[in-house]
Amino acid sequence: MDYLEEKIKSLYIYYEDVTQSIDELDHMELLEEYAEDLGITSELKELQSYYTDFDEFIKHDMDAVVLANYAHQHAPFAIKCFERGIHVLSECISNGTMAEGVELIRAYEKSSSIFMLAENYPQMIFNREMKKICDGGTLGKILYAEGEYNHPLNSTDYEFYKGYIYFPEHWRNFLPRSYYVTHSLAPLMWSTGATPKKVSAFGVFSPIDEYGTARYVGDSATIMMTQNDDGSVFKFTGCGAFGAHHNAYRICGKKGQIENLRGMGNKVMLRYNHWEIPEGMEEVNLYKPSWNDKDEDLINNAGHGGGDYGLVRDFVEAVASEDPGKLSSSIKDSIESHVMGFAAEKSRKSNNKVAVKA
Repeated sequence: MDYLEEKIKSLYIYYEDVTQSIDELDHMELLEEYAEDLGITSELKELQSYYTDFDEFIKHDMDAVVLANYAHQHAPFAIKCFERGIHVLSECISNGTMAEGVELIRAYEKSSSIFMLAENYPQMIFNREMKKICDGGTLGKILYAEGEYNHPLNSTDYEFYKGYIYFPEHWRNFLPRSYYVTHSLAPLMWSTGATPKKVSAFGVFSPIDEYGTARYVGDSATIMMTQNDDGSVFKFTGCGAFGAHHNAYRICGKKGQIENLRGMGNKVMLRYNHWEIPEGMEEVNLYKPSWNDKDEDLINNAGHGGGDYGLVRDFVEAVASEDPGKLSSSIKDSIESHVMGFAAEKSRKSNNKVAVKA
C-alpha cells in the first residue's frame, strides 16, 4: 500500500444528514480521527475541510471520491465526479433505475475516471477460495451456482433501526428485495465469469411488524433464477431476511462442486466425482482456506470478513496505475447486476421470465 502512504495528503468530507444540523456535528474532530487513521501528519491539517455543498466539495484538487451517501444518490453524484475526471468508489447500489444506468455509463465513457462498486463480498476468504478453484479448472465446466445474502433483523431492536433506518422515508424502507442484489450475485459472477441474461423471480411475502426494512415492501426475500450467457444457471436471493443469518455460496461444475458451510465460520467443502478426483485431493475436502496474502494482518482487521480491505486495495492500486483492469469488477458488471435486479422485480410482478437487457 505504498501509494496510500505516499499520496494521501488531504481529506475532505461532504456531509448531508437530515437528522442533524451542521452545527451539531463536530466535523473537524471527525476529520482528525480519519486523518490519524490514514497517517496524515499534523502540518497538513490545514488541508482538511468539510462541506455541505457537493458541487463545491468536488472543486478541490482530489484524486478520488468515496460515495457513501444514500443509495438513491450514488449515480447522479458519480456523474458529477466523472465530469471532473475524479475517480469513484461507490457504495451499493450503482444505479437505482435503468435510466440512471444509461446516464452513468455514458458519462463514464466520456471521462478518464476509474469507477468501482464497493461490493465487498467477493473478497471474503471463502469466495476468494471459490474463485481460485474455479480458475484452476478442476470443477470442469460450471453448470450451476447458488448465492444467499441472508440478513434477518430483530424487529424490536430499536437502537439498530435508529442507526440504519433513521427516518420514515429512508431508502431501506422502500427498496425491493431484488434491487440490493450484489452481495449474493457478485461472488457468483466474479468466480464463474458468467452474466445473467434471463431471470425468473418470486417474492416471499412476510412483512416485518415494526421498524423493519420491509415496512413498505412486505417481502422478506426475493428468490431469483437466471439463465446466463454461458448456458449456466444461478439461483440466489436479494437481501433476504429469513432465519438464520448467513452468507452462503455454492458453485457446481461437471466434475465437482465447492461451497462454504452455513454456520461453520469460513469453512468450505470441496467435493469431486469419485472417478474424477484431481491428484493430491480427496473425494471430500473440508477445510478453512488461507489468505496467502502479504497484507493478511490488515485484511484480518478489516470489516466484512476482510472484504472491505480487499476492495479498497483493488481500487487504490487501479487509481495509482491508472489501470481499471486491476479492479475485481467493472462499471459494466455493476450496472448489469443492478439491471438484473430491476428485471427480477418485473418478473416477480408479472409472473413471467424477463430478459436482462443492459
